[in-house]
Amino acid sequence: MFRDLVETRSFSRSASLNGITQSAVSQQLRSIEVRLRVPLLERTSKQFALTREGQLLYEASREIIGYYQRFQHQLEEMRNIISGTIRLVAVPSLGLHELPPYIKDFLKAFPQVKIQVDYRRSNEVYESVAAGDADVGFVAFPSPRKGLKVETFKKDTLHIICAPGHPLLKKGPVDLAQLGQTKIISLAPEMPTRQGLDRILATRGLKFQPMMEFDNVETLKQAVEINAGVAFLPASAVASELAKGSLAILPHLGKEIVRPLGIVFRASRMVSPAVKRFLKALKTPRESTPPPVSDTPAPPPS
Repeated sequence: MFRDLVETRSFSRSASLNGITQSAVSQQLRSIEVRLRVPLLERTSKQFALTREGQLLYEASREIIGYYQRFQHQLEEMRNIISGTIRLVAVPSLGLHELPPYIKDFLKAFPQVKIQVDYRRSNEVYESVAAGDADVGFVAFPSPRKGLKVETFKKDTLHIICAPGHPLLKKGPVDLAQLGQTKIISLAPEMPTRQGLDRILATRGLKFQPMMEFDNVETLKQAVEINAGVAFLPASAVASELAKGSLAILPHLGKEIVRPLGIVFRASRMVSPAVKRFLKALKTPRESTPPPVSDTPAPPPS
């Protein structure tokens, strides 16, 4: 309870996480202070603040809970039990469009497991896993981080996505250089998918200046739907729009633009049998099905 109180900075949230009332959290906190004979929170501060003794207890509580969880994991392995909760954190585009099939298959095989998915920006995914707030993280264009194990579990293709009435659709596969003559909209420069795309295009001698930039895929898709420009997006992110015909894939010449998708987990942390099985499932190739498309030509194979 105390660990959750410190990490959420909320009495009500800590109460919810532990299945007790908010007043019970206050009573338990007071009980700990009486037993230890030290104050744990700064009562005069308007903001949530720990005393030195409170900080020491928080650090100890994390270690105690860590030891207990490792014991639980070892016991489950000895008994071959696959249960518990798996905490995932992902950038929205992966969490919404890439993970659901994996989660669905895994829960079908292991119905006693619960999976929680939280959505964060790419840098926050790494931070959440490093802090132990999540078991596994998911990012695009993964990069090495100290204390973390980062692996590519899948690669997808970034297609040129446009509105069904875009004039370039009538010209067949286009040369990427031709896009310099059309409006391009893109993700924001600080986002890893945008940075990775820029690097790939640069190796081909191309550099585009987007007319508009967005910090999320959903808004970007809406801009493409109203024909504000074309964008580079994976087919999985626009599958429903391709199926209903509100977006189309514009075929292009040359090699595919491949985006690696990565999993992030703590290298030094003992994980539960459920997390081990989930990581194994992620690394097991799934049968890929072609994305639903409109009646526009599909991009040629590379």
